[in-house]
Amino acid sequence: MQKPDFWNDVERGQNISQSLKIVNDKINQVFQVQNKVEEVEVMIQLIEEENDESYVPELNALIKSTEKELETFKLKTLLNGRYDKNNAILSIHAGAGGTEAQDWAEMLMRMYLRWAEKNQYKTEILDILSDTEAGIKSVTIMIQGEYAYGYLMAEKGVHRLVRISPFDSAKKRHTSFASVDIIPEIDDDSEIDINPVDLKIDTYRASGAGGQHVNTTDSAVRITHIPTGVVVSCQNERSQHKNKATAMKMLMAKLIEIKEEEQKDEIDDIQGKYNQIAWGSQIRSYVFHPYSMVKDHRTNAEKGNVQAVMDGDIDLFINEYLKAKSK
Repeated sequence: MQKPDFWNDVERGQNISQSLKIVNDKINQVFQVQNKVEEVEVMIQLIEEENDESYVPELNALIKSTEKELETFKLKTLLNGRYDKNNAILSIHAGAGGTEAQDWAEMLMRMYLRWAEKNQYKTEILDILSDTEAGIKSVTIMIQGEYAYGYLMAEKGVHRLVRISPFDSAKKRHTSFASVDIIPEIDDDSEIDINPVDLKIDTYRASGAGGQHVNTTDSAVRITHIPTGVVVSCQNERSQHKNKATAMKMLMAKLIEIKEEEQKDEIDDIQGKYNQIAWGSQIRSYVFHPYSMVKDHRTNAEKGNVQAVMDGDIDLFINEYLKAKSK
């Protein structure tokens, strides 16, 4: 980085600088945990030497915070996948069920935005399809920050809601579904070739909440990869060119994921329709009635405070999934 020509290639320089920051952050975390452990040892020694139990509450608090920091560090060591450190692109699609399912999709969107805010991640809505009555049919969100993809990949699957529907005058209990898909943001220099012949590119007018048009030009872009049926779209920019570039990055990430899952050597080897989320693969249930409980069906992790979960407190489920995945 000290070479005079280092910043001649700005993008390359930024990538190297970011990689260096991640390494330095890991080293600093090791020292922080080590210092905390030493503080605990010193306090234990002080209590023993002075035979003074008045320090015990402070010691317990220090042990608790040290354990939490150590747990966070251990979890980060599990995030060693090729794209784990990347930004995440999160997509939510409402299942069948009309307004109730669309309201559930919007509740999930709020949950992830709150989680990102609590973890100091930046968010940007790339594409959203709202309903005129209530809720959203789909949304795609960019979540930017270190290891965003590594953590959020735990959320991929079908999320199930059980509650008394506010849209049902008979006040009956309803079950609704929404799918969550997670892909990493891939760098532009990724080694992947997409045949332009395999793409169907549509443009349309960007729309906001309630379906109203927020742009008078056809700036929104939808790209379909014909061999697999994968569809991506972006409408957050006023420039059609920028929306197309973002949509292409999303498509590349999705195709790389499929290629790795199917262990294909080339993107051209992938054939057949790609079903993004199997509706039978429910990963988590959120029960508001007749009792209050959120349960992850993969790890059996449970939390009784549903409202806290809907306010973004999902770390328990993410952490338990990462632990189970590493075994």
